[in-house]
Amino acid sequence: MSLSSVLPRRIFPWFGCTAVCVLALGLTPVNAQPAEDSAATPAGSEQVQRPQGQLPLQELRNFTEIFERIRTAYVEEVDDKTLLEYAINGMLTSLDPHSAYLQPEAFSDLQENTSGKFGGLGIEVGLEDGLILVVTPIDDTPAQKAGIRAGDLIVSLDGEAVMGMSLNDAVERMRGAPGSEITLEIRRKNEKELLTFTLARAEIKVASVRTDMLSGNVGYVRITQFQEHTGSELAAAIEDWRSKGNLNGIILDLRNNPGGVLDAAVEVVDSFVSKGLIVYTKGRTPSAEVSYSATNHTAAGDVPVVVLINGGSASASEIVAGALQDHQRAVIVGTQSFGKGSVQSVLPITEDRAVKLTTARYFTPNGRSIQAQGIKPDIWVEQSEVTPYEQRFYKEADLPGHLSNPTRKEEKTQDKNAKTADTATSADASGELLKKDFQLYEAHTLLRGVTILSPRPEA
Repeated sequence: MSLSSVLPRRIFPWFGCTAVCVLALGLTPVNAQPAEDSAATPAGSEQVQRPQGQLPLQELRNFTEIFERIRTAYVEEVDDKTLLEYAINGMLTSLDPHSAYLQPEAFSDLQENTSGKFGGLGIEVGLEDGLILVVTPIDDTPAQKAGIRAGDLIVSLDGEAVMGMSLNDAVERMRGAPGSEITLEIRRKNEKELLTFTLARAEIKVASVRTDMLSGNVGYVRITQFQEHTGSELAAAIEDWRSKGNLNGIILDLRNNPGGVLDAAVEVVDSFVSKGLIVYTKGRTPSAEVSYSATNHTAAGDVPVVVLINGGSASASEIVAGALQDHQRAVIVGTQSFGKGSVQSVLPITEDRAVKLTTARYFTPNGRSIQAQGIKPDIWVEQSEVTPYEQRFYKEADLPGHLSNPTRKEEKTQDKNAKTADTATSADASGELLKKDFQLYEAHTLLRGVTILSPRPEA
């Protein structure tokens, strides 16, 4: 349930030792100056700059002093192992909202998230002003069915305030056995009172790709999360559509998609782009400098594409939208995306523990950083419901004694053929779905306009 980070599918081995490791093992820091050298420095004088890689002795002394005081003076006894794990966790969570120390359960949860099956409530969360921010509820999960929305702030869990609680702790509290209940208090924009939701936990199985055919032979693809097989599932759906007949356009819905596996995002872009850069990363180490380019195999060919995004579209979703926008391969419709443009690498420490560390930033093909900026849509469309206004007009055909139309018979035949083509599509998708979803309605209208204006062979 934690905010899905875009993770390279290869896992970097990590070797090294932090200040905590040094103290725990009783080792002398490498290249450290003798203690008397530091003590000889007059108080208030300018400290001599240490060579790169040398550990700060005074800060290490501070750490050991605080560590010892907690051991001896804290109201309850805490064992040394737990204190050291707290120190590691605090060191990582202080870096940025996405770095974390993954203990056995959290490490297992992360692996389950990328495979598309895990237990809990079905919400992707982050931190904002000390509260738990709902980035997005996942489709067909307890959270989504209960009415929890992207942008909601979780204030308490089972009556316990989340202020001051780490993201990992909050996630652990929201997880539990399927069927067990948890009560959330939520602060929602434009609501004066806190909202209370009691949810029954469930096993969350995320269907990555969902497809439908809208009227006018416009294919609709909803990607809920980028998983290992997302790219291949999307390509198979597009090829199936094209094999069955004319495909006039594709709507790629990435709204409330929190991200997922990097390689899957690259494969999705590759289904629409036949050459050029897709995304690249920049970091401090050579392994963090990575770029991905398109291949010649493009499932969608030159079929027009519209991509839907909103404030819940994060990470891998922004990579896809940014790449298609830079290549001028798709029109981006909706509202500005979340703005998570950082790379998290999983660095194993033992078989069941790892560090999730931010190691690089993402950049679109044109060199735009996604971080804290997001993707701005080409056409800004806020979400609302479609409510047609009915008004009765009298027409020429309603007047008594009107002249007949000599081409009417031919037009009726053409109308019948058009209706036959439309009824071959999903009635629910082309009707109810478009009525309930204004952003999708606008995207569909845009693609229908492109189809109408596209060159056609002469009769």
